[in-house]
Amino acid sequence: MTDNTPTDPIPIAQALIRCRSVTPIEGGALTVLEDLLRPLGFTCTRLRFGPPDAPVENLFARLGTGAPHFCYAGHTDVVPPGERGWTDDPFSGEIRDGLLYGRGACDMKGGIAAFMAGLTDFLRSNPKPRGSISLLITGDEEGPSIDGTKKVLEWMQANGQVPDMALVGEPTSQVTLGDTLKIGRRGSMTARITVHGIQGHSAYPQKADNPIHRMIRVLGRLTAEPLDAGSDWFEPSTLQVTGFDVGNTASNVIPAEARAMLSIRFNDLHTSADVRARIAAALDAEAARADLAISVSGESFLTQNDSYIEGLQRAIRRTTGRDAKLDTGGGTSDARFIARYCPVAELGAVGATMHQVNEHAPVAELRDLASLYRTVLEELLP
Repeated sequence: MTDNTPTDPIPIAQALIRCRSVTPIEGGALTVLEDLLRPLGFTCTRLRFGPPDAPVENLFARLGTGAPHFCYAGHTDVVPPGERGWTDDPFSGEIRDGLLYGRGACDMKGGIAAFMAGLTDFLRSNPKPRGSISLLITGDEEGPSIDGTKKVLEWMQANGQVPDMALVGEPTSQVTLGDTLKIGRRGSMTARITVHGIQGHSAYPQKADNPIHRMIRVLGRLTAEPLDAGSDWFEPSTLQVTGFDVGNTASNVIPAEARAMLSIRFNDLHTSADVRARIAAALDAEAARADLAISVSGESFLTQNDSYIEGLQRAIRRTTGRDAKLDTGGGTSDARFIARYCPVAELGAVGATMHQVNEHAPVAELRDLASLYRTVLEELLP
């Protein structure tokens, strides 16, 4: 007789939480997953990128070789717990009053555990599923995101492992499980501007060139008008001045340079190149001698693959009875890298306590999430 008892994600989540995998330390978390995946028939490949003295460990695991190829993406690295405020050891995985506590319980070891439980139950009922299933688990999502998902995807492309669709298990639900399905994200970039002037005495400004005045005019041009009014799927883009510094402690000295920092979140009406050109034009107009350094963490993306999104919506409706809101809000995630290769969406638990002291996730919610992930696989790989 087949045992139809659902696999419990809680022991898996506890085992992962007890791994002190603060970025970029692996801490044994990927080994926990390998030990669960290999008996299910997955081929596991450990991928190490980065400097030899501080490498980042990543895991790619795949079952099957056919199409369609579904990939679940997540991260086992966590942010530091901090030094104060925790009721228990942040890596203990304690359960109190129906809540699982620990760093990563919410973001996102709990979500990975739920997928592992749902995957196990799906394969119990579908030992030879249509197509193939893979997991892309990184140890560099909470850090620089240089030697994690981005590098693994390059390896996947070089080795014929690019999926047909991917689901990132970030905690994207807002109030209740399944109320939100993320189908896109805004782009994100940082601009660092240095305007050069000529130092001088403030009583003789004609003998100097005040870079602060020039910087003020540059920033005035950039902030006078909004970048846009939003698009069909995205809220308005934002340009925020997040830093201004001249390093001057003397009230009677005009400094030689002024520095500013901008944080820009842009929708699908722009590319990072467009935004860079806008900043460069303001500098050309107001500050001929200036340096501009741009760091782009990701371009905006929108997934409009109807069959994939509809399959995810059906799974959410079957499991929770809810019609998920299609959403593009929030910051960035590793979905920004995956979007370059295949349709990607994000679906996970409620992210109420991620990165907080006493981070926790409701036990019942993680079990419901496991059921939801099983239903996702049933819908996409029947």
